[in-house]
Amino acid sequence: AGAPRPHVLYVLLDDWGWADAGWHRKIGEEEGVSTPHMNALVREGIELDRHYAFKVCSPSRTAIQSGRNPIHTSVTNTMETYRNLHDPVSGWSAMPLNMTGLGEVMTRGGYSTHFYGKWDAGIATPFHSPLGRGYNRSLFYFHHQNDYWTSATQPDESDAGDTTCPGFPKDRGPIDLWEDDHPAKDLANSVNCSQVHQGGCRYEDDIFTDRVRTAIAEHDPSQPLFLFWAPHAVHDPLEVPQAFADRFAAFGPPTGRWERQYYLAILAHIDEKIGGVVKLLRDRGMWDNTLMIVHADNGGPIYQHGRAGGNNWPLKGGKVSNWEGGIRVNAFVSGGFLPKKVRGTRSEALMAAWDWYGTLAALAGVDARDERAAAAGLPGVDSLDLWDVLSGASATSPRSELAIGTDGYTIGIGKSFAARVGGLIRGRYKILVQALIPMSGWTGPVFPNLTRWDADYEFTVCGPTWWSGCLYDIFEDPAERVNLARKEPELWREMHDR
Repeated sequence: AGAPRPHVLYVLLDDWGWADAGWHRKIGEEEGVSTPHMNALVREGIELDRHYAFKVCSPSRTAIQSGRNPIHTSVTNTMETYRNLHDPVSGWSAMPLNMTGLGEVMTRGGYSTHFYGKWDAGIATPFHSPLGRGYNRSLFYFHHQNDYWTSATQPDESDAGDTTCPGFPKDRGPIDLWEDDHPAKDLANSVNCSQVHQGGCRYEDDIFTDRVRTAIAEHDPSQPLFLFWAPHAVHDPLEVPQAFADRFAAFGPPTGRWERQYYLAILAHIDEKIGGVVKLLRDRGMWDNTLMIVHADNGGPIYQHGRAGGNNWPLKGGKVSNWEGGIRVNAFVSGGFLPKKVRGTRSEALMAAWDWYGTLAALAGVDARDERAAAAGLPGVDSLDLWDVLSGASATSPRSELAIGTDGYTIGIGKSFAARVGGLIRGRYKILVQALIPMSGWTGPVFPNLTRWDADYEFTVCGPTWWSGCLYDIFEDPAERVNLARKEPELWREMHDR
């Protein structure tokens, strides 16, 4: 018989900034960041200090579900229906059709598999849904975002593609809430529900949390459970139950910004829900055999004068950029399945969001190689098994380097189709190669604030020569303030040529 398989609770938070995790704040500097339940889980588990993702949502989520670096799946953050007309089999944006999904891998390993929350990994065909990718049960929305109160898609989604349909009002798109293979009509609120009209309405993250809790409460603990929970939090639109908004009124007008007030409130709300789910696992006697994985899909958004509420201080940049603030994300593992010797530690092992595919496949006793993709001529799995370093069996990560993807040589904000390598992390050094990198600056401990700084127009040129290039020692200089390219031209050349 193989080794015992743990229950797995995988929590993927959306647009969660580095400075918005309580353990990244010194006592007395919290500035409203309230994550006590996650702070406690970090203390019981392993803080993953060098965990990387892609710079925007959909490519990160596609990478997690496929086990590939986004340069081998999709680097676009456009509408999921966009496609390459020259490739009718796998030319859809997000996860290519013939790649095997994480849900299928875990189901094959004997797990009861569930997906609840934001999908954003494909919509083109039924096979692009959670059910089509192997999850037994699911309740989800397809798009980058929807409304927390009506589940309606947001009109035009910041130029990521039109999400409205003929006949729909211009101020909202169709309802995007699905259960398995059909619309979840019985769970959707009235279109009259809103941030200012909450009576009789269900908050979307409460609906997802209820499904998570039901899955745990009804589960037979003798079978391993794989629960992928991808809350809407803390992505915009910034909407939250009013009681939570009121708790953080001191961080809103007139001395602060309402965007920060609501972002902090959403974060506190989901932290409370996470705490409740962990308590349920403990009460059911499942926690001692649970591996809990928590991380963000990208860095916090600091664009457009801070309208989305996030903060990555002291890291440089944010979402849509390849600075550390855009791709180095909050992450930890916890749960009783972790060996006692590694609990309460911090790991600086290099790892990527797509490494969980190979790690979980190994724990499930499943070969992570993807024969279906190989038969279709698609790239193989890039994921590495992290369990030895997580369990303390090895002191070093199996990942020695990380290719940083981007979608354009110029600004590259997730709206074009050309995948390219825009940088490399190897050891303590990081190189970036992109003509114009946005978000090239730093927030302060309190952001967004009344200064209304616009990071969108802070650009850095990271050119194709050591004279114009960008090289950083991210161990010594995690804020990427000192460019070493001209000082270390041979190192720059070596990493560039790699």
